[in-house]
Amino acid sequence: MFDQPTASLNRVRAAFDRAPYTVAAVRELLGPVAGGALARDEIVPALRATAGGSPLETLVRLFWLQVPVPDRSPLADDLVAAGLAERSGGEVRALLRVEPVESVSGHGHVGYAVSDLKVRPGGGATPKPDHVVGTGGASAGLARLITDRAVGDALDLGTGCGVQALHLADAAVRPAPRAITATDVNPRALRLAALSFALSGLDGVELLHGPLLEPVRGRRFDLVVSNPPFVIAPDAGPRFTYRESGLPGDEFCRRLVTEVPGVLAEDGRCQLLANWLHIEGTPWEERVGAWVEASGCDAWVVQRDVQDPAEYAELWLRDSCEVGTPEYTARYDAWLDHFERRRVTGVGFGWITLRNAGRDRPVVRVEELRHAVQEPVGGYVDGILDGLAAAREFSTACGHDGAVLRTALGVVQEQIGPPGAEDPERIVLRQTGRLRRAAGVGTVEAGLAGVCDGTLPLGPLLDAIAQLTDQDAARVRAHAAAVLPELIADGFFEVVSPA
Repeated sequence: MFDQPTASLNRVRAAFDRAPYTVAAVRELLGPVAGGALARDEIVPALRATAGGSPLETLVRLFWLQVPVPDRSPLADDLVAAGLAERSGGEVRALLRVEPVESVSGHGHVGYAVSDLKVRPGGGATPKPDHVVGTGGASAGLARLITDRAVGDALDLGTGCGVQALHLADAAVRPAPRAITATDVNPRALRLAALSFALSGLDGVELLHGPLLEPVRGRRFDLVVSNPPFVIAPDAGPRFTYRESGLPGDEFCRRLVTEVPGVLAEDGRCQLLANWLHIEGTPWEERVGAWVEASGCDAWVVQRDVQDPAEYAELWLRDSCEVGTPEYTARYDAWLDHFERRRVTGVGFGWITLRNAGRDRPVVRVEELRHAVQEPVGGYVDGILDGLAAAREFSTACGHDGAVLRTALGVVQEQIGPPGAEDPERIVLRQTGRLRRAAGVGTVEAGLAGVCDGTLPLGPLLDAIAQLTDQDAARVRAHAAAVLPELIADGFFEVVSPA
């Protein structure tokens, strides 16, 4: 679709490999002080850390710090030929931003993301409407969420600079998909994504132009991922394609969730980031829960953060470098007015995972998790969905005596009470990995956690616990039937085989 200067890009990639221009090498070069300052858009410490003139230092100054470098490298010819840089007055200046992309496994290099130059605060400029952003916290978060299971055909919806497609092809995480399709409504994004793929040596990605699911209607994918334009902005004012769809409120995310099942294959997954409105008088769980229930898919929705209207406006006005401009106050006021008219009390941010399991009654969980969890979530996201399905099956079974459970790996028990007391005041089961949940439990659940190893059925174990604790066996069984579904859904127990 987009022709690239293949020979020049191959030589550039070889030079990047020799440098080596990787996230790990850049992190080591900058160190914690300069790296931390750069995360705050302060480049002076990084300029000091990259003053030695080595190939890696030159590349960091050119493509990360976006400062000119002396025109004395043979690589300059290929950078210019590839459209990545230009010559001016004995110097080479970057025309585009080129960032190395690190595997979510924490080991290895995925490729290079080519985007527009970063517009930094205080520079007197704002992004153009078709600005293409590079890697960031959101794109990295989505990459860590994506399942690590093998998939056939994959779709990166709203690819931007192509970073999610690069992650999808990362052989350190999963076998390469049979085919990758990437779409975007912004033609410039597709051109830069094609450049990212060519520079990364990733062949065969299908690039399609169009909004939402229009470019792929009638097709089916085993995995759909999306970091969509979820930002909720005032009706009037400047819009940036990479973050704002033009649809009112959180309508874009709602439409994506409800329409994406139409392109999911049997047992296919969709994983995306989203914003949703908190509206006075309506719990957010009900609003977003209605989206996923309308999808007809198994669903796991997690709210990771909430911002009040002022915080949200400030975040995105900083993102577009409008802070300090003459229009800042009016833009800020317009954002607050927009939220006030709609009775918005906050904006939530989080993940949505859908699975087209083909159930008459899909399993749905909508929850808030604000604490740190084990990364990457993609390593166990399918286990979360399986646990929700197993919990519902367990809760609706006629009997549980024959069910075989196993205490999940990494679950530990804590007992809380005065020193020397014979019995604890409280018993807590805690996950040392995955979602790191904690649950207060009674002696029956604690006893099961100690003996459920996936070999013995539940009935005899409960009888033994009743005898040891001098409790009525029928009451112990009734208690277990009441509390175990939630503990299974929360990941403390796994169902090895149903009753």
